Amino acid sequence: MLTKTRHLFDDATRVTAGDSRWQGRTSEDYWAFVGPFGGATAATILRALIDHPQRSGDPLALTVNYCAPIAQGDFDLDVRLVKANRSSQHWCVELTQGGAEVATLATAVFAERRPSWSHQPAPFPQAKPFEQIRPFPKLAASWANQYDFRFVEGDPDFSGAARQTEPASAFSKLWIGDRVPRKIDMLSLMSMSDAFFGRVFHARRAMLPFGTVSLTTYFHASVEDLEAEDITRVLAVADAKIFHKSYGDQHGELWSPNGKLLATTTQIAYFKA
Repeated sequence: MLTKTRHLFDDATRVTAGDSRWQGRTSEDYWAFVGPFGGATAATILRALIDHPQRSGDPLALTVNYCAPIAQGDFDLDVRLVKANRSSQHWCVELTQGGAEVATLATAVFAERRPSWSHQPAPFPQAKPFEQIRPFPKLAASWANQYDFRFVEGDPDFSGAARQTEPASAFSKLWIGDRVPRKIDMLSLMSMSDAFFGRVFHARRAMLPFGTVSLTTYFHASVEDLEAEDITRVLAVADAKIFHKSYGDQHGELWSPNGKLLATTTQIAYFKA
């Protein structure tokens, strides 16, 4: 059942327009261990772009580079339209706090989606229904407790057993929805594309010092497509190809329960192990 009150996610990603910059504020409800949840930061940036009066079209791609720690409190977003043509727009967003150097740097592409030939060669990942799987227990990081994670394959094991054995699989398949149900839109897709637990946690069976350095999400559905789907959860898969010299990759997919590929994502992350 959808909540009738303002959702915590909308509060966490709220932005206001200023004279030359937009403003936002970190949320304790979407806090990780040492800073705000990167997915919420990315969604806040995307909201500023969607709400911008010069914006045209739907989100096509968003890349977020996390350059420095973001402290609790207010931040500014310098939003600039870099280039526009008849079908696409290219944007740049810089996040700063208190006039300091850039903490987060993002680039985005918006595009006018027009009717065309369509083909989805990627197969839908088969899975048990959301209702038949138990929710994953709550964790110490508040952001994770805002989501309802239901693992089909690759349940996290934080026992640390892999330190003495062969690394475990980095693959996982799971349902992701807001713990208080909220209809999936572009903002929640953006945030959920960073909601996978660190692949190194799965491979090492332990929580380690970890942080996303650069995240890119590609949107394969239009705003109208998402409205038509009318869903509150996605089926997600994620895996990694390499962990090497303190950095590892992650690639993931977000699917509609109806079998439509909504978004794909990739990132590079730091870890200490």
